[in-house]
Amino acid sequence: MKAVTVKQPGGADQLEFEEFSIPRIGPGDLLIKVQASAINRTDIIAREGKAGYMTNPILGIEVAGEVVEAAPGTRIDLGTRVMGLVNGGGYAEYAVMPADRAMLVPENLTFEEAAAIPEVFLTAYQTLFWLGQIKDQDTVLIHAGGSGVGTAAIQLAKQMTQAKIITTAGSEEKLEFCQSLGADVCINYKKQSFDEEVLKATDNKGVDVILDFVGASYWEKNLRSIATDGRWVLIGILGGTVVNQVNLMDLLLKRVHLKGTLLTPRSDAYKKELTEEFVQKAMPLFKQGKIRAIVDRAFPFEGVQETHRHMEQNKNTGKIVMKVHE
Repeated sequence: MKAVTVKQPGGADQLEFEEFSIPRIGPGDLLIKVQASAINRTDIIAREGKAGYMTNPILGIEVAGEVVEAAPGTRIDLGTRVMGLVNGGGYAEYAVMPADRAMLVPENLTFEEAAAIPEVFLTAYQTLFWLGQIKDQDTVLIHAGGSGVGTAAIQLAKQMTQAKIITTAGSEEKLEFCQSLGADVCINYKKQSFDEEVLKATDNKGVDVILDFVGASYWEKNLRSIATDGRWVLIGILGGTVVNQVNLMDLLLKRVHLKGTLLTPRSDAYKKELTEEFVQKAMPLFKQGKIRAIVDRAFPFEGVQETHRHMEQNKNTGKIVMKVHE
């Protein structure tokens, strides 16, 4: 089978295709004929050699496709359309997926739309509900509202809570799209100081939950934006990893709950539990058309280098996917 590996740590030009044997399944596994695979920031970090938790030489952590082989006792029929997280190996014509994290693809979704769901919606769900502990009376600040996780988080917060949703993005087009998904207050971080706008929108109280994809460069403004006893969940480092001269008293005075998370290196058991709860509580909303997968572009498999460049240039609104089998 054809699959994508990295020649050596570096830019998108280091991505190349290699021939591999079709992977063998183990107990509790499914073999998936991959129809579509999605691109994630984790893949870029792995390509650059900065992800110490990636062990599979083939990139890719989420796929949608058809079951072509199933381990005994998995109770999933051959030919079933599934989507879900894989432990690497998603940029390939075939991939192994643990059966206990396979989600059935609703009939109203294409494979490209299905591939756009697992990583971003599970991350958004985990961040909002498990870590952010969002409640109906809360106000949530979702940075990078036009990103895959951002568009997922806006929809989940809108459809599953009564929380007020504030989001940031870098273009009017992205902000208009965020508003169409349910954002109540939209801030252009390139033209406005988001902390000032957040305080205006909250009567100077600040927000109860922050979903922070940016990290270091947003530290001070996030600190000004968060309410007393607020939950600040760090899920990305687009703005750097090092904050200089942190005053810990600022955190103490506001009693800030600062949490960091990455979904990919989590245990299989954690991903299983998260997937099961998401399927039970959120998947019906896809079937009802209340929540949708946001696909920015679907590239051909051969365009894998272009997909990474597209993400690195922050051109996407929603998910970037690849059509593996056409």
